[in-house]
Amino acid sequence: MSLNAKPAAANSTSMPAPTAHRLSRREFQSLALAGATALALPAASARALPAAEEAGSPGWIDAHVHVWTPDTDRYPISSNFKVSDMQPPSFTPEQLFAHCKPQGVDRIVLIQMSFYEFDNNYMLDTMAAHPGTFSGVGIVDSKAADVAAKIKTLASKGVRGLRIHPKPGEAAEWIRDEGMATLWKTARENGVAVCPLINPSDLPHVDAMCAKFPGTTVVVDHFARIGMTGEIDPDQLSALCRLARFPDAHVKTSAFYALGKKEPPYVDLLPMIRRLADTFGPDRLMWASDCPYQVQGEHTYAASIALIRDHADFLSSGDKQALLRNTAEKVFFA
Repeated sequence: MSLNAKPAAANSTSMPAPTAHRLSRREFQSLALAGATALALPAASARALPAAEEAGSPGWIDAHVHVWTPDTDRYPISSNFKVSDMQPPSFTPEQLFAHCKPQGVDRIVLIQMSFYEFDNNYMLDTMAAHPGTFSGVGIVDSKAADVAAKIKTLASKGVRGLRIHPKPGEAAEWIRDEGMATLWKTARENGVAVCPLINPSDLPHVDAMCAKFPGTTVVVDHFARIGMTGEIDPDQLSALCRLARFPDAHVKTSAFYALGKKEPPYVDLLPMIRRLADTFGPDRLMWASDCPYQVQGEHTYAASIALIRDHADFLSSGDKQALLRNTAEKVFFA
């Protein structure tokens, strides 16, 4: 579900935006200067990045895409959603390939779409139909008695992540929840990442779970939605950076259409990306588009990948390869 969409039901993947906090004058000037500098850079001045399309070289990996089909007879959606909630009406692998392949992206991490809730069949069938192209992040009911068995079954079918998305106030209960404990432990035992879709206010609860379940791979989606209000709150960013002390914590630099100024070429987000690269290291960051929401209106797939590939001049060629391929490959395709 789009980061900006209103929830269609209690189990929707959307949540209210966090409260805005304005930057200080010095922080605002720093962000503006960094963004203006990046925007002014000619293409030749960015640090060189080897072409992903070279013979024998693997392409880039998009670490976050949703797909769904209009065939609701074969793949029924949850009773908590209506067909009219499916906007756009479809986003199939073929529609995705039209956007990603021209940019040298040939592998994708599918994120289970909320329309299907705990029925992961469309995602699994898509993965099976395109061997080697897709990995997957599924959704399970942490309160189900057989949650551990369901996780093991998904892992056996190539799923390498589990999305968790708390309702308002729910993340505070994770630390005491037996089902969530089973989810984190079983994920760790089966080489499956836990992928929180959260607001910044939930970062302390993710922090507590990382401390309680060391060794569990964690991938925080979309910068923990820092910047949804239009402002990059430095305290929220510091809370995200505190997760870097856990060696298995990762962050997706993604959903640029929904953060900061929400305008391509998104260079106002570069200071946040630089802070994360300095704190986590590029080998724990991964780029993702969040399609199909990234390819609506003025937003394009090319603009999303270009922010890392062409505008992030503070990243070396090796750093860019980490964000655009190597980190996601390690977590979701190994």
